Amino acid sequence: MILSDLMRNTVLGPDGEKLGQVIDARFVVDGAPSVLLAEARLAGLVVSPHSGSSFLGYERHDTRSPWPIAEFLRWRHRGSFLVEWDDIARLDPSTVHLREGFRRARPPSRGG
Repeated sequence: MILSDLMRNTVLGPDGEKLGQVIDARFVVDGAPSVLLAEARLAGLVVSPHSGSSFLGYERHDTRSPWPIAEFLRWRHRGSFLVEWDDIARLDPSTVHLREGFRRARPPSRGG
């Protein structure tokens, strides 16, 4: 499976409740440095309960203009959360199933 296959997939909680859609992924660069960069690993998926579209970079705390777009996208993605990779129980072709006891984390902004 490639990462783009996960985008816009439905995310279900352990009880089968629809929690939203995958809208983004977060990576951590923590591997051993190589010739170009250190290796990156998938840390988790960002889930939006209201929209299947991206934040378009407006999740960054310092991105505020044009303010109508920034405010609209923040409102549209209210309640979005990060699901860590270890909290994913199963991946189906169009569905992400979360494990019992998963944790909703605040999605970190890119670069911070």
